[in-house]
Amino acid sequence: MNRNLYKGTGPLIKLIFRAQRFKMITWIVGIVLVTLSVAFSYPNVYQDDVSKKGFALTMQNPAMVAMLGPGYDEADYLITVGTQFAHEMLIFTIIAVAVMNILLVGSSTRTDEETGRIEVIRSLPIGRLAYLAASLIVTCIANISIILLTGLGIYLLNIEGITFESALLYGVILGVGGLLFTAITAFLAQISSTSRGTTGLAFSVLVVAYLVRAIGDVSSEPFALISPLGWLVRTEVFIENAWWPIMLSLLFSVIFAVVAFYLNSIRDIDAGFLPTRKGKKNATAFTKTVFGLAFRLQTMKMIAWGFGIFALGASFGAVLGDLETYFSDMEFLALFMSQSTDFSMTEQFISLLMAIMSLICSIPVVMTILKLKSEEHHNRTENFYSRAVSRNHVLGSYMVLAIFESIFYLLLLAIGLWSTGITMMKEPISLSTATSGAFVYLPALWFMMGLAVMLYGVKPKIISLIWGYVAFCFIVVYLAGMLEFPQWLMNFSVFEVIPNIPAADMSWISIAVLLLLTIVTLGIGFVCYNKRDLEG
Repeated sequence: MNRNLYKGTGPLIKLIFRAQRFKMITWIVGIVLVTLSVAFSYPNVYQDDVSKKGFALTMQNPAMVAMLGPGYDEADYLITVGTQFAHEMLIFTIIAVAVMNILLVGSSTRTDEETGRIEVIRSLPIGRLAYLAASLIVTCIANISIILLTGLGIYLLNIEGITFESALLYGVILGVGGLLFTAITAFLAQISSTSRGTTGLAFSVLVVAYLVRAIGDVSSEPFALISPLGWLVRTEVFIENAWWPIMLSLLFSVIFAVVAFYLNSIRDIDAGFLPTRKGKKNATAFTKTVFGLAFRLQTMKMIAWGFGIFALGASFGAVLGDLETYFSDMEFLALFMSQSTDFSMTEQFISLLMAIMSLICSIPVVMTILKLKSEEHHNRTENFYSRAVSRNHVLGSYMVLAIFESIFYLLLLAIGLWSTGITMMKEPISLSTATSGAFVYLPALWFMMGLAVMLYGVKPKIISLIWGYVAFCFIVVYLAGMLEFPQWLMNFSVFEVIPNIPAADMSWISIAVLLLLTIVTLGIGFVCYNKRDLEG
């Protein structure tokens, strides 16, 4: 490969950065602020050796190991609260950074190719590989920013036991994890022929990496090391500060990037290396409907997300049998679960798990509404409106599909948790308990859908704000106890007002209010959508 292949990379870096700057800044600021806020709160959470030892015992439970990764030795938790911070925050923060990189790279590679931007740019004296190089450089800048801001921020908090090296390593873990998924997504963008396929495959890799790590951490460490997430959680940051996972991750990042550049140099624009299955010559009567076409376009997404959600539920169901042994009489659980003598620790853990997993289920539900926004942006909804089809019909079809998906995902979650739990528990949970614990979150998912419809109806460009609300809900569910949020702020999360079945009694008033708010947001969305001009 000669230098002419990269001609014009500099100006393209400025172009891509300008196009992505708001997304990048939002992601970086959100990740850094949450990380530093949680780190700042930890010295006030674990103030004595008793609470630290309780934390250590809790984290030895297979369910916690599967969720958060392998921990430290009990003595290590007494050295610095950084160990508790890393154990609880590291894996989810890595995932957040990975998601950021998947979306940024997918947008600046396959999406720009599908919309014809790259073809226009290549008509200029620009090297064949310049656009891909510029895209990767921009995402590298984003990851380096996370490394510096997070590492220096944690160090400047002046937490006892956290050195400059360990603080910097924590930031490097996040940044290098992001770089690895940058390279993986760039590689997948070459073999897939669509942006949807690229991001779908990349998210599938992330889900599989999490599942492999979870299973390996519980049963077999060599198996966990197959996953890149398995490497990164073994740095023992703040104690041993091992750098070998960083070197290994950088090595694979370079390998995937090199392969991506090679494949990009030999393929045609809009082409991919995965074989494309020929479609049917004639559409079925169902596919000819608005709902049928929307369902057909979302089928692969539903299958992929359904498999991932079922697998996550099943993986946690497999370790439910040991919960009572590890969780009994531990005061630390008050930070996560309500202290109720009427419910077992297993039921309280299931309630926490259902809250987190249902929040994950809301992501593909929201994506269905965003799909309509994408169809409008690319002028494909005009194909509907050239016929005798109303706007209410089109938006209503996507809304009904989102409702169907919410039921589908939560059902798979409940079945996955129950199906493996019955084989591992002496007193297994019933299927009705699992389904009620999952389906109680349906109003929360419907409200998220309604909020997305409202934002889309008012102005399509602001619909991305829904992801900020999703992130806020996750912080409340997972970290509100640590950050000591006031109750009024926590109540802004719809997942906070849902009763924690099976570890709490049903509250029909909360459900009714949430359904009413959903109807209001949907109504505003439909009215505004009918009045505004279509996006061109």
